[in-house]
Amino acid sequence: MLFDQHALLIVVLALVIDALIGDPDWLWKRLAHPVVLIGALIGRLDRALNRDDWTERRRKLAGILAVGAIIAVTGIIGYFLEAMLRQTWGGFVATAALAATLIAQRSLYQHVAAVRAAFGGNGLDGAREKVALIVGRDPQTLDEAGVCRAAIESCAENFSDGVVAPVFWLALLGLPGLLIYKAINTADSMIGHLNPTYRSFGWAAARLDDLVNLVPARLSGLLIAAVAPVVRGSIRQSFAVMRRDARKHRSPNAGWPEAAMAGALGVALAGPRSYGGQLTDDPFLNDGARAAATPQDIGRATRVLIAACVVQFLIYAALWLVL
Repeated sequence: MLFDQHALLIVVLALVIDALIGDPDWLWKRLAHPVVLIGALIGRLDRALNRDDWTERRRKLAGILAVGAIIAVTGIIGYFLEAMLRQTWGGFVATAALAATLIAQRSLYQHVAAVRAAFGGNGLDGAREKVALIVGRDPQTLDEAGVCRAAIESCAENFSDGVVAPVFWLALLGLPGLLIYKAINTADSMIGHLNPTYRSFGWAAARLDDLVNLVPARLSGLLIAAVAPVVRGSIRQSFAVMRRDARKHRSPNAGWPEAAMAGALGVALAGPRSYGGQLTDDPFLNDGARAAATPQDIGRATRVLIAACVVQFLIYAALWLVL
């Protein structure tokens, strides 16, 4: 059987806890967030194994070793934590609470909604400051439509990386699967870059991140397309744009939720943008649709996000009840 009932119960509880509580600042000012600890391990391995005087082949092998070590450490910790908590009364609640710290439903909504709110408070400059917290492109090069598209794209992509994928691996492999996924995803964000420093050392992290997000990215696109009617969009149109345009994206995975969101909202997303002073010539997703996204479109994207999260919860809850 693909999922077991215990893992599904943990998923259902974790989704509820994350939706209600999210990532409270007061807690993480006192404790180190699990992702911070994972990042510290990756940083230490980077400093120890990514040597400038090594050949590219040796650095690639070192990167493979580093990713293997990260997976082993997080997987072992996850296995023993889950086994230990299973032996305690109410341990499933503690496991779900721990898992909830690695799911980003509430925090993603808050970050994206903050960009829209900033337009009404501090105008374009304030919105640029907020969007810079969730995207890697140069915010000062973005006009209002560019800021809005960036926020919407981040909403769609991070729905996959921060919500659907962690939940999928939690349901499939329990707490070890969730921790391993977050370790791979964090490694990709830290070292999976195509610059001279990480082109070889980060190769394994980037390729493995592509692999573990392969199924979740497509599930994310389907969920977004399924809830398109909440913003008066068309399921058929969203699905058609996703099928047609997803592979235009530079990422093998991000294009699926982004194209589905573009189709659901009736706007063009992606397209040329600036990273680190370098202008990319990326094609638009849903090209031909309205490219002048507005703050109201950010609000529509957050409604899609909420609806997609609800549908995902209902699917896992139904599976838990049936199995």
